[in-house]
Amino acid sequence: MLRRTRESREQQERDLLAPDATLSAESRGRARPEDPDEYRTCFERDRDRILHSKAFRRLKHKTQVFINPEGDHFVTRLTHTLQVTQIGRSIARCLSLNEILTEAICLGHDAGHSPFGHIGEEALGDYVDGEWLHSEQGVRIFEVLEPLNLTWEVLDGIRAHSWKTPQPPGTPEGSVCRFADRIAYLSHDVQDAIRAGVITSVDLPERSRRTFGEPGTRWIATMIEAVVDESLRTGAVSMDPQVLDVMNELRGFMFEHVYLRPGTEEQRREITGIVHDLVDHFLAHPGEVAPTYRQNEAETLTQVIDYVAGMTDRYAIGIHDELSRSQQLN
Repeated sequence: MLRRTRESREQQERDLLAPDATLSAESRGRARPEDPDEYRTCFERDRDRILHSKAFRRLKHKTQVFINPEGDHFVTRLTHTLQVTQIGRSIARCLSLNEILTEAICLGHDAGHSPFGHIGEEALGDYVDGEWLHSEQGVRIFEVLEPLNLTWEVLDGIRAHSWKTPQPPGTPEGSVCRFADRIAYLSHDVQDAIRAGVITSVDLPERSRRTFGEPGTRWIATMIEAVVDESLRTGAVSMDPQVLDVMNELRGFMFEHVYLRPGTEEQRREITGIVHDLVDHFLAHPGEVAPTYRQNEAETLTQVIDYVAGMTDRYAIGIHDELSRSQQLN
């Protein structure tokens, strides 16, 4: 056996990683300075902190697409996160980028997501100016609500993983997470939609079937290869334009036929109503907000949104049912 210290790992990064890779020894650091760990790099510490966080554990009971599915094999926000992490690490490894930094960003990228997927996110947006973004909430969780003192690079990757964020990631590893997220959710959401009987593989756009084949692991491999090859060709993390165009067409198909399909309006109204009821109730009764979400320096609305956004699907439904039974909801 050989002892591998933090210094030896940092040297290995210098020796093996690409010139544009983010080196842990050159991190911009943390908001609160800490003594370095004897064995772990700063990004390894961040990865471990995220894995042990409460926000990460809550992902197992948060919706990806299908609300409270009856089958055991539907993707949850946690399994989505693990798949994003695997894809991100694969891309980073092929491009000689910092695999550990990529892993930390991917593991934390959805920690700020609301219950009920994007329906819940849109419902919370009704209470703020502009959009309520789970990416920004993820940064708030790790800076304020469950302060882990993460490095600038990891927080930046979480902030900018969403394509809705106007300012792109500040590291190539953050850009890898952006592509890994989209690759993962398109691949598994198609499979979940087929499993649920919403669509069949024959319904998919012809170009998608021709480019990616049957839904499954080959899809992921083709998309990863499109990112790796184009990134090596251009010198920046990017995807082959033709494959990206096919992927965007598939994304549009999924929004029309799965995410916003006819017949889901009632469910969307029900879930939006649950989120609105909870926010309205706790705005009227701020003393009932869980103590861990009471940030005295924050406005009441911010504290209430923090609380509701942190709920898992089943916890939100349980609290809503309890309040309904006691007739405390307006």
